[in-house]
Amino acid sequence: MGRRRPLLRAAVVGGGAYAVGKHSARRQDAASAQDADQDARINQLEQQGTPAVPSQRPADSPMTEQLNQLTAMHQQGALTDEEFSAAKAKLLGG
Repeated sequence: MGRRRPLLRAAVVGGGAYAVGKHSARRQDAASAQDADQDARINQLEQQGTPAVPSQRPADSPMTEQLNQLTAMHQQGALTDEEFSAAKAKLLGG
């Protein structure tokens, strides 16, 4: 009878290790599936051409171009500080 306990102990330890290994494998599979799902959603959004964060105004809008022209004219000395401020306020609606 002395032989049964070491075998029983080995079976319990082996069974516990198997259960832990299975649990870890399931967790890794779930994480992999979640990553794959997230990658698929990102690829779908990229294919749609939808920007992640929409900009408020395009960089080359007419207002931006006019502000750039006013700034250039002010820096060249074609507009005084008062003229520049007034034109900028008029352009921005203020």
